[in-house]
Amino acid sequence: MSAELLLEGLDPEQREVATALDGPVRVLAGAGTGKTRAITHRIAYGVSTGAFAPTEGLAVTFTTRAAGELRARLARLGAVGVQARTFHSAALRQARYFWPQVYGSQLPSLVASKLGLLGEAVGRNRLKASQADLRDLAGEIEWAKVSNVRPDDYAGLAPRSGRAVEGYDPSTVAAVYAAYEEVKRTRQRIDMEDVLLCAAAVLSDDERVAATVRRQYQWFVVDEFQDVSPIQSALLDLWLGGRDEICVVGDPAQTIYSFAGAQASYLTDFTGRFAGATSVELVRNYRSTPQVIEAANTLLKGSTTASVQLRAQGDAGPAPS
Repeated sequence: MSAELLLEGLDPEQREVATALDGPVRVLAGAGTGKTRAITHRIAYGVSTGAFAPTEGLAVTFTTRAAGELRARLARLGAVGVQARTFHSAALRQARYFWPQVYGSQLPSLVASKLGLLGEAVGRNRLKASQADLRDLAGEIEWAKVSNVRPDDYAGLAPRSGRAVEGYDPSTVAAVYAAYEEVKRTRQRIDMEDVLLCAAAVLSDDERVAATVRRQYQWFVVDEFQDVSPIQSALLDLWLGGRDEICVVGDPAQTIYSFAGAQASYLTDFTGRFAGATSVELVRNYRSTPQVIEAANTLLKGSTTASVQLRAQGDAGPAPS
């Protein structure tokens, strides 16, 4: 597909995203504004014009389904060869490949679920826990790990962060967390959060590995950037290695993983962190009626979220009640 043909059918803001090929770029994309259309056309336009080498790019998103959709859309637009992966998929691939080179052994096996090992950790502390308790503890440990909170620091940091697990005081949660990490080491297992930490470790500990990864990936697109956690942000920084060829897309009003450590500030503060960054707002909503959009805008005006003001493009409908 020709470069100019790729721009046809895009609205003015989507077209601005598609043609903003020099990073850093931030796209604030309100609900129903066609953000996936905008970023896939940006990638395809960059490939078509020669600005992007398809095999040197990495498009990152948060679910396997979303990554599959990105790959399918890019293929239809002619951008074959661009990798689209979740953070965990990209990290696991790198960790499995480079871990033996850096540490001389295979990467430990990935557990399908924390609950079995966590049950053993609870038992080591002579505690009892229901399945619901184990799930709550697992969620809290996930928050701690993606937020770079170690077991020794948890009891002091958790209350200040508004964290709590019903039925367990912070010191007890910290003890279970420490025991869980020990059980994993004994069993030579890693969990999903460790995948990110292991990938960050090989890049931090071996400059040759970091240089190899950075040669492979010259430019990045990160979707749903409002849901990035501290460890994901740190891994992205290691991938970039001080470069700024990155386009991030998200909406602070749609942050849904704050309970698991996500921080919308990575999106809202992007232009402060990257000097000279281009910022584009997608505001034309194609999904909802004007009445729904008016209600949504009114609601968001009263919040502290730095969200975009949407403009409805559809036909009128009934008033919300």
